[in-house]
Amino acid sequence: MGTVVDAQNMKYGRKVIVVFVLGGPGSGKGTQCANIVQHFGYTHLSAGDLLRAEIKSGSENGTMIQSMIKEGKIVPSEITVKLLQQAMQESGNDKFLIDGFPRNEENRETFESVTGIAPEFVLFFDCPEEEMEKRLLSRKQGREDDNMETIRKRFKVYMESSLPVVEYYSSKGNVRKIDAVKQVDAVFEDVKAIFNSTIEKYCLGSIYMGLGRVQLELYLRYYRV
Repeated sequence: MGTVVDAQNMKYGRKVIVVFVLGGPGSGKGTQCANIVQHFGYTHLSAGDLLRAEIKSGSENGTMIQSMIKEGKIVPSEITVKLLQQAMQESGNDKFLIDGFPRNEENRETFESVTGIAPEFVLFFDCPEEEMEKRLLSRKQGREDDNMETIRKRFKVYMESSLPVVEYYSSKGNVRKIDAVKQVDAVFEDVKAIFNSTIEKYCLGSIYMGLGRVQLELYLRYYRV
């Protein structure tokens, strides 16, 4: 089975890095992903944005996706993984934030089996439902699914299907939890600490792998620290 990128593909002595970004609707994932892209050079892939783009394309898949989103249902894993694969192939990068995915255990299993990639870690934005609801109702993005009825359906799906994914990775010690109730800048300070720790780990790894000075400088420049 082909993969979108080989999990063992190395560039300056490291593998492809995938971080799953999870949290309820309105938890602030998108804002923080934009900050991570700017400061750490990741490519941000939003499963929701990819699905909405497919809807706008007018394809058969897009029509089906639109109907499922209106019902607050989860789109079949194969469709979402295919869209993610295409976006990863086109990015030219090997560091990815995958936002809002996996949304259930089937998503997780499909992604890992198809791509051969396990996440470096899961960045989990923890936020109470009341706060997320307030944020969603106050934002003005013109999204079709930002109304009270659909918001509550999305919360229900999140609680029943997405939280078990967080629990799965947490059992493996692979979740980095963020208090998403804080102000945006304070949240990003916590996020930066997590990503800086990851950079330090890979820098130490590069030394053990015997990278030369020039290679290590290129590695650090790539991370833009």
